[in-house]
Amino acid sequence: MSAPRTGAGALPGTPPPSTPLDFDGRPALGWLRRHQRALVLAVLTLAAYSSALNRTQPLVWAVAALFLATLLTGIAWPHWLVRRLAVTRSGPLRAAEGAMVELQVTVHNRGWLPRFMVELVDRLPFVGAASGQVPAEVVLGQVAWVPGGGERTFSVAVPAEKRGFYRLGPVGLASSFPLGLAEARQGRSGGQDTLTIYPSLFPIVALPLRGTPTLIHQGALQLPEGAGSSEFCGLREYRRGDSPRHIHWPSSARSNELMVREYEPLASASLCLVLDCHAASNLGQGRQASFEVAVRIAASIARYGLDNGLPVRLIGLGRNPLDLPAGCGDTHFQALLDSLAVVAADGDTPYAAALERAARQLTPGETIVSFHSEPALPGPPPASLGALSLLRQDGAHLLAIRFDPASFTDQTAWGHDALAAGLLELGAQVMPVRRGEDLSARFNP
Repeated sequence: MSAPRTGAGALPGTPPPSTPLDFDGRPALGWLRRHQRALVLAVLTLAAYSSALNRTQPLVWAVAALFLATLLTGIAWPHWLVRRLAVTRSGPLRAAEGAMVELQVTVHNRGWLPRFMVELVDRLPFVGAASGQVPAEVVLGQVAWVPGGGERTFSVAVPAEKRGFYRLGPVGLASSFPLGLAEARQGRSGGQDTLTIYPSLFPIVALPLRGTPTLIHQGALQLPEGAGSSEFCGLREYRRGDSPRHIHWPSSARSNELMVREYEPLASASLCLVLDCHAASNLGQGRQASFEVAVRIAASIARYGLDNGLPVRLIGLGRNPLDLPAGCGDTHFQALLDSLAVVAADGDTPYAAALERAARQLTPGETIVSFHSEPALPGPPPASLGALSLLRQDGAHLLAIRFDPASFTDQTAWGHDALAAGLLELGAQVMPVRRGEDLSARFNP
């Protein structure tokens, strides 16, 4: 079985609007190319018969008959080979970005006679999506022989290049055997027809985040900075899981029983991921575009937060707005991944509006994770900085991901970055990110 390869084309199965289509939805020009040899032979056959009509030599008639037999065989045989064949494709419904997707393809021969030299062509729009050059089709391989009433099964591994929700197929059967004069094709919609590719994750060991009230007394996480530490409200008996740092030893000695300090936290910490889905904010192309990097960072921070018991919510104002409430656990993380797999930078709502929506449900002490790709230009500060200032006044803590516009747009320099300076003045933790850098090394220095 040959390795999968891609065919020509720019969009998955969709030619340019100005190109005429053939009966399978492919460009008519492509149909002419596939039947070019047959058309040339047809012209030669007509010429041979025209010449034979004016002559009585048997040899001329024999040549014309040979041309006709060759033409009929070259056209009819490929159509016979793909008839009575069925194909099904199966594979995972979900995959991670950058992983290999294993597809199982089975060809069934419903006829009595064997079929041979049949090529399997599929439409897999995620192949080539990382570079933006999506092929019209992918050749999965060629089946040399399928016995009558039998089947052949094989596996094909293709890369899941870019996150998204994709509709696959239909799987096509193609053959030009034995003479290569014309190619016969038939589409089959069998088996799996969708695939969801999730953004890739990278490990995060630690982040400048703060904890939740449920973990404060256990000593596992800290309270948000600027909220005071906590208010002492009394003593109580030691319970399993309490931090030894909170044991009040004088009281424990007097009562001959372990006593711990009890605190009332002044802030409740959680994570709010606010994506900038404005189309003009996306810098670069393909998998290394700033928005794609932002989605991978958001997914990884969400995984880190949930692993540490922090509720996580997600906001993004694109063409299909996202507003996932705060939650915990694997089920919530799955919902986050489902949303991050399909979110796109296709909106026209300013980023400041998304930050203002985050403020409406803000919990004091919550950490707002913002993503900034605005160019470093002279002039007034961006509106997003003003929205973050209001969040800070309401008790939010800021973690700002600052994308280097010069690296994402191949510029030579940025100049003075007023946005980054403004974020630092607000007390935000600013993490600069450049195109193509190792995100794991950036977040785990």
